[in-house]
Amino acid sequence: MRPLLVTFVGGQSGSWAIERVEPVVGASLEPASRLEVVEGEAATLSDGKSTWVLRGVTSNDRYVSQLEHAVLVAKQESLGRATSTRAALIPITKSDAWWKLPQDERRRIFEERSHHIAIGLEYLPAVARRLHHGRDLGETFDFLTWFEFSPAHANAFEELVGRLRETEEWAYVEREIDIRLVRDQSN
Repeated sequence: MRPLLVTFVGGQSGSWAIERVEPVVGASLEPASRLEVVEGEAATLSDGKSTWVLRGVTSNDRYVSQLEHAVLVAKQESLGRATSTRAALIPITKSDAWWKLPQDERRRIFEERSHHIAIGLEYLPAVARRLHHGRDLGETFDFLTWFEFSPAHANAFEELVGRLRETEEWAYVEREIDIRLVRDQSN
């Protein structure tokens, strides 16, 4: 997979209506009513109407074994499904303590002790997801996690994020914002 730059623009326009912006840990973002997701380098955003702009890039899977990757690919469905009219954008920044850990220790915390991948697999294919790395770009948030799901799977999504937030891994999160969205059906 080639890296893809993705820009999330909160403001007055966009194909997603923002239902709520809630800080989970740390400071929130300014309120915005709409969100646009812009893929690719052509994302120039100087219209003056954006409240905030978050950028991340897709990358190779990290902390994932070959078997876990194969299972994820087999179960994961693509974004943009017609029935997936609900979404969540969850920007996350981890502490310096997390980044000072060696890669193998982060893997142990991420999967062997927190079971991040195993938990996520339980909710596929109902919840489609894509991870964007902001740290690699020098952005404020290390990760921008994007999820899409149907209204029928909203409770399952709540359960998923609740379970992940109870893990050892989340002790390293110093900022997290939960942004919930509804796709504009007129587009």
